[in-house]
Amino acid sequence: MKPVVAIVGRPNVGKSTLFNRLSETRKVIVIDQPGATRDRNYTDSNWNGKTFMIIDTGGFEPVTSEKMFVQMREQTNLAIEEADAIIFLMDGQEGLTPSDTEITDLLRKTKKPVFYVANKIDNLRQENLAFDFYRLGVDKIYSISSQHGLGVGDLLDDVVEHLPEIPVEEETEERIRIAVIGKPNVGKSSLINKILGYERTIVNPTPGTTRDSVDTAFDLNNRKYLLIDTAGIRKKSKVSLKLERYSVIEAIKTLDRCDIALIMIDAQEGVTEQDTKIAGLAYERGAACIVILNKWDLIEKDNSTIGIHVNHVKDSLKYLDFAPIITVSALSGQRLTKVFDLIDNVYDQYTKRVSTSLLNTKLAEFTERLSPPRYRNRPNKINYATQISVKPPTFVFFVREAKAVYFSYERYLANRIHEELGFENTPVRLIFRKKRQAAERGKN
Repeated sequence: MKPVVAIVGRPNVGKSTLFNRLSETRKVIVIDQPGATRDRNYTDSNWNGKTFMIIDTGGFEPVTSEKMFVQMREQTNLAIEEADAIIFLMDGQEGLTPSDTEITDLLRKTKKPVFYVANKIDNLRQENLAFDFYRLGVDKIYSISSQHGLGVGDLLDDVVEHLPEIPVEEETEERIRIAVIGKPNVGKSSLINKILGYERTIVNPTPGTTRDSVDTAFDLNNRKYLLIDTAGIRKKSKVSLKLERYSVIEAIKTLDRCDIALIMIDAQEGVTEQDTKIAGLAYERGAACIVILNKWDLIEKDNSTIGIHVNHVKDSLKYLDFAPIITVSALSGQRLTKVFDLIDNVYDQYTKRVSTSLLNTKLAEFTERLSPPRYRNRPNKINYATQISVKPPTFVFFVREAKAVYFSYERYLANRIHEELGFENTPVRLIFRKKRQAAERGKN
């Protein structure tokens, strides 16, 4: 493991802004509204040649009985336990508050190095605002502007000096990136917590609890995975708050960096219009998909129950006819081990390559069974095919007239590739190019 640095503080002091600056990304939602970050969020950073992991945390409210803030406080406590060093961020514009003092008392109990930071000191004229924080009785207050970068370098110089020297093992095998997507409150976070065996993310019956995409790396049965929990994707008409819009955008962006999308559907509700739109987003981005019917323990069953539900999914999501469907209970853990059997199988197909000779031998069989539609009363022969990439498997067909290959024939070829070349559970992409383009490519 890399050394870990946790950023803690009360709500709206700029923790996520600093997190994004240190990671040089826009991974976490940054918005001028308290409580935007709720779960722990992880990313890597590097300073002065030392690589370390940063944890962003939800706003820490020392005294509150509201369930959401209690859970956020628990998440922050877990981050403090994981950390090798802690950056305690305070609002330099607002000055020292009673909550800052209470958090300081808590941090004094840890034996880990703590860096006390006054944020939002946006220019040199505001430096004197940091003096107020010396009332905490600490030796040094760092004044920074996480938004503009002022003072951040000096802070990091000292932070990395206090980090342990831990040899970092290079990843020898690429992780399978799995995004858990679906409407709000279908059980995404419950599924992740059950898989991992601990409370990695906040579980709350209030829809929209998860706002950021939360990444967790883990190993299982000698394979490496990266599990991504995402904010529930709502209908546009239901996305009224600015923060909710950010969350939906982040969930959609997550699909661009995942290999496999676990599309979670509430088995009690069945496939809704919003479920079809979410599945469509995954399909459009070329992700491999597994449909998970959750809350199966709440369904009254007989011999035909599972068949009825599976047929309903297939009828509603015809474009995902390649995707496996499994019924689970995230609450009890029913059939969760089988989910990973499916993930491994789907990923192997998602990254599979076939030889050009085998592909063209099969292509000759496919076209003999059903010829491409004629173009201007002449045969529109497909001369050659090759696989050009994986994730998803992508095939190029060189044909006399590409625009004359209609969707129905493209669908026919895709179905044959699915069924006869071992790609039955992964999306495939087909590209058609004019034959002369193949000749030009050969000359180059």
